[in-house]
Amino acid sequence: MHEFAVWAPKAKRMTLKLGEQLLPMEGPNDHGWWRTVCMEARCGDDYAYLIDDDPTPYPDPRSLWQPYGVHGVSRLYDHRLFPWTDQRWQGPPLFGAVLYELHIGTFTKEGTFDSAIERLDHLVELGITHVEIMPVAESPGNHGWGYDGVALSAVTNKYGGPDGLKRFVDACHNKGLAVILDVVYNHFGPTGNYTHKFGPYLTEKHKTPWGDGVNFEDTGSDEVRRFFCDNAIMWLLEYHIDGLRLDAVHELTDRSAVHFMEQLSAEVETVGAMLGRKLVLIAESDLNDPKVVRPREAGGYGMDAQWSDDFHHALFTLLHTGNGGYYDDFGRFSYLAKALKEMFVFDGNYSIYRGRSHGRPIDGLSAHHFISFIQNHDQVGNRATGDRLEHIVGLDAAKVALGMVLTAPFIPMLFMGEEFAASTPFLYFADHEDEQMAKLVFEGRKNEFAAFGFEEAEQIPNPEKPETFEASKLKWDEVHEGKHAEMLDWTKKLLHLRRHSLSLNDGDLSHVLIDCHEEERWLTMQRGRMLVVLNLGDKLARVKTPGQYVLALASKPEVAVAPGEVGMPPMSFAVFSAEGRERVS
Repeated sequence: MHEFAVWAPKAKRMTLKLGEQLLPMEGPNDHGWWRTVCMEARCGDDYAYLIDDDPTPYPDPRSLWQPYGVHGVSRLYDHRLFPWTDQRWQGPPLFGAVLYELHIGTFTKEGTFDSAIERLDHLVELGITHVEIMPVAESPGNHGWGYDGVALSAVTNKYGGPDGLKRFVDACHNKGLAVILDVVYNHFGPTGNYTHKFGPYLTEKHKTPWGDGVNFEDTGSDEVRRFFCDNAIMWLLEYHIDGLRLDAVHELTDRSAVHFMEQLSAEVETVGAMLGRKLVLIAESDLNDPKVVRPREAGGYGMDAQWSDDFHHALFTLLHTGNGGYYDDFGRFSYLAKALKEMFVFDGNYSIYRGRSHGRPIDGLSAHHFISFIQNHDQVGNRATGDRLEHIVGLDAAKVALGMVLTAPFIPMLFMGEEFAASTPFLYFADHEDEQMAKLVFEGRKNEFAAFGFEEAEQIPNPEKPETFEASKLKWDEVHEGKHAEMLDWTKKLLHLRRHSLSLNDGDLSHVLIDCHEEERWLTMQRGRMLVVLNLGDKLARVKTPGQYVLALASKPEVAVAPGEVGMPPMSFAVFSAEGRERVS
């Protein structure tokens, strides 16, 4: 027996197509829902909905499984049948966490959940605590980043379907790894989205870079909000996911008295209390507004953490110049110093790129509300040719950058392959199925980079071609070779140092002391009894220290310690300790 229910407030007649049967549905009720109970329905049965006189069978907007892709009928799936083995799982806290972002399709040659399981020991040995996987909701075509999902509750068959994701999460938990899932609540993909046939999921009153905005505040928005909250709860309850990363929350336009993010955080907190473990919500936001992560009781939205673009931009522009666009706002050591001390470089001051003042001070919030990185899927994949940091600035500079990420006060995140300076790019790839859409996307991408001053726009790989996707897959056989092994060793040493230092895990920004020299291009960061020093200049820097330190870790052997002074060779990074610990070797 199964009760079928669908929200279609404007429909005059709804019909369930179960296999070859056509069954009338009762409704709509006052909230626009139609229902019917079928005693013969079983897990594995295919079904779809017919709306009014339209003979087209449409997939269920809340479908749990789309075995025939986004345009096909839905299939009943029973969450209760999976044999979980993680009943004792509690999960590590965000305090002390190290995140690792990965794309299932390119993490391994096979590109599946099951093949990803085989690489989990690598992450455990590295010192990762949380695996953050890019979106896995069903989307069109055979490859893509996942941000064009349309069946938001159906795990894509490209990676192994619903059971595949559950096997992956179960395996992560059994190895002590928490799982964060990237979800997209700001738009639906351009191909295969049939929600508009059922109800006002979108509104023309608000626009996003991807088209009409999601309807969080207009007529019918109660059920739209319920749709997305239920989706979040499904991942947490039925897939045992430990937290969600919300894509581009600045595109969630909601002027309701209770913002959607506030509603979601309250409901997730309730689910966590029921499960007896902390569930986390991480936002991607370019608003520079601490309200996103401020607790609800203090007037905030209650997200646990948010990505820190300002830290990335401030550090990247010191390593590489001539980037254009939003990077024009950065490029000085004082900006990196401010990011390390105050999080937002733009906290109410004027932004050249935006042509207006931007942001607000974080006012005493812990650094553990912010995620720092020097690479992620956006910052690598949205470069014209998917260049990773080491491809752009070289190994020495990449080691310096990773050193800053892993000693900064914030929660650090690595992007897959960063730990061993992967030789493969991470390109933008998609499979829109619609030829016209594919052409528009490719031409738009070339025009975008031409506007950024990229002189070889015609050489940008076509996102729709399978070889673009294939080129982005990690090569695991290179991990223990040459510079890749050197970078992996450096990453492990940094993570070991971070894990065993109380000072490096302190989230109180008032304890962070910064000094820098713009012309000589060095910076020091004192964090309790640890002193971090970097030199991005092209000559030896002699930097005064506020006390006596011993060398804990250095990116180059030429780093020297003298009473009250350290000598830093060009493009180098080092950590010095007053904690009496031995050097990490």
